[in-house]
This record gives sequence, C-alpha cells and structure tokens, in this order.
Amino acid sequence: MEAPVDAERLLRAAALRVTRPRVAVLAAVHAAPHADTESITASVRGQLGAVSHQAVYDVLRALTDAGLLRRLQPAGSLARYEARVGDNHHHVVCRSCGAISDVDCAVGETPCLTASDDAGFAIDEAEVVYWGRCPPCAATPDEASHDHASPAAPHQRGTP
Repeated sequence: MEAPVDAERLLRAAALRVTRPRVAVLAAVHAAPHADTESITASVRGQLGAVSHQAVYDVLRALTDAGLLRRLQPAGSLARYEARVGDNHHHVVCRSCGAISDVDCAVGETPCLTASDDAGFAIDEAEVVYWGRCPPCAATPDEASHDHASPAAPHQRGTP
C-alpha cells in the first residue's frame, strides 16, 4: 500500500499556503488518480464537511498552476486530475466506460518529443491519448461501444 501523501510538505515546497481544503484536495487526488471534480469534491466533503464546488475548483486550479497536479481532459470526457507530474507519461482511455490508466513514454530517448515538424517550437512535453476498451469492457460484447460515444463514468478499478 502506498504511503499517505505529505500534502503540507508538498504545499510548502511549492510556496503555497497550507490550508485544509488544499491538503484535502491533494490527498483526494493522490488517493484516486484520474479523478473528476465531482469525485474530488465528494472526497473533500467527506474529510472537511461543507465545501463549495467553487472552493474545490479554485484549489484544483492553484495546485495545477503550481505544478502539484496535472489536469487532463480526453476528448469527450470530463476534466480529470492526477498527482503524477514531472514526467512525460501518456494515458489510455476506455471508449466504453471512461476508465483511464497511465502509459509510460517510450524508454531510452524520448521519441515522443520529436515532432516531424516542430514549427520552431522548443517542445518539452507531448500528450498522447490511446483509445480502446479496458479489459472488463472488452470482455462484454457491446455494439454501442463501437460508435465512439462519449464515455460514461468509469467503473471502479485501480485507477478510476
């Protein structure tokens, strides 16, 4: 089992004030990678009681701006947040249920950062999203899953 996040230390290292909502949001995202805002809000409310959606949105923005969280939003999906920052990893998304998992960039040199035409940009990150069906969804024949409809809420797995 992963050790609990030291949210206070992370906040101080990012020169952010330590507040109960910031600690609770960081803990929620560390506990449930790729969580959407509703899930994070529910977790924070479970820890702190009454907290507004706006307060959670504000904390998510501050933590993302400070580099403590990463926001991702695959096409047709809700915004999700993860605490895995500072590396160039990618994601695989289930077309049927919306589950998201991390995919490491190629090992060795980072060919994913070499664009065929960089248009003069100094590229430092590449975002790749792989699409398909997760194992539980692939095991269930479903004609609707082939129509590229917007993903539903993810089922519960190791990384929601």
